[in-house]
Amino acid sequence: MNAGTERKDGARPSHPLRIEGEMTIYQAAELKPMLAAALQQSEALEIDLSAVGEIDTAGVQLLIAAKKSAHAAGKELHLVAHSDAVVEAFELLDLGGYFGDPLVMAPQAAASSSN
Repeated sequence: MNAGTERKDGARPSHPLRIEGEMTIYQAAELKPMLAAALQQSEALEIDLSAVGEIDTAGVQLLIAAKKSAHAAGKELHLVAHSDAVVEAFELLDLGGYFGDPLVMAPQAAASSSN
């Protein structure tokens, strides 16, 4: 699991926060403070989920908690470029509307699902 963001001014991300690998119970302890720090440093945060290969309910809970924290702080949080795994989890749990972002699949995910 890797995550990173590039910042021009230290306050707002110049690129979305990109999460790579798994978002499961095994990575939750590592991901939680990283998501909190990224949100604290930004008024508007985009989380790129295109490289998430697996997500379970612990990963979904982290995203829900991040969305709630952003809302409570008056900040914006957007999820972008959903991988197949993320789309499948959101559809299974009927969470697409909760996050308020369109479920846009990453280019490689969209290509593989059209075959």
